[in-house]
Amino acid sequence: MKDKNIVIIGMPGSGKTTFGKALANVLGREFFDADTYLEEKEGKTIRELFAVSEDCFRDAETRTARALGEKKRTVIATGGGVVKRQENIDIYKEQGIIIFLDRPPEDIVTDVDVSKRPLLKDGPQKIFDLYKERIHIYHASADYRIANDESIAVVLAHLAALVEEVV
Repeated sequence: MKDKNIVIIGMPGSGKTTFGKALANVLGREFFDADTYLEEKEGKTIRELFAVSEDCFRDAETRTARALGEKKRTVIATGGGVVKRQENIDIYKEQGIIIFLDRPPEDIVTDVDVSKRPLLKDGPQKIFDLYKERIHIYHASADYRIANDESIAVVLAHLAALVEEVV
């Protein structure tokens, strides 16, 4: 169990990367941002992959899940839509526990620059629509849920306590 990866899922702008980096630091584990890893390995930006098609991007996301899912003792922040393919969740669960970082959409829209997120280019309402579309999938995919509705220090403490308890 100690070799398990910690995989963080959640909405775009929910804090997956911020908390993933901080948690990895606290635990002394290597951190991977799946989107950054994907862009490095694919040699294309997410925006470029989406320009081809969403399926093109989702295929790259699954390749990334396979590569990162084979690692041990890491913290992985996934892309927000990783849950759209059950295969990705299955891959991450083989070597990890999945934590849903649940941030209210009304908090996300107040501080996320939607222009830099391909799926959110249509404006803030898209965040509410995605949340409604995905919330049940996040819950079904996750082993645990942590609310991101308090200060960074408090949420990080909750995450660290959860991981210490279960990993």
